[in-house]
Amino acid sequence: MEAVARLNNVPTSTRKMRLVADLVRGKRVGHALSILKFTPNHGAIKLEKLLLSAVANWQAKNPDEKLEEADLYVKTIFVDGGRMLKRLRPAPQGRAHRIRKRSNHVTLIVDSFNSTEVTADEVETTEKSN
Repeated sequence: MEAVARLNNVPTSTRKMRLVADLVRGKRVGHALSILKFTPNHGAIKLEKLLLSAVANWQAKNPDEKLEEADLYVKTIFVDGGRMLKRLRPAPQGRAHRIRKRSNHVTLIVDSFNSTEVTADEVETTEKSN
């Protein structure tokens, strides 16, 4: 049983957030949390909080199962572009340069290895990547 968590309008560029998201894609939740905790990028703090939210959503969906026995992993994580704030900065000779303050939307899906949807091949490829 998978659980989804979304984070909208994060004031970081999409490119910078994707660098952090690529670090945890396909990893087990405990390993992903430790990676995010010690990653110096600003987006890692937001993704760590989002991952904890996804785990809490999974627990709410599956109250009978224990978190330790579920063996959760990051099934999918993707970062899309969000709204863009447009500002003007003064430039020489009376001109103006446009400043684009970018934001993004992050979607994170957590699933358990014990789920019937996961095949043996998917488990082997995920364990090899860890």
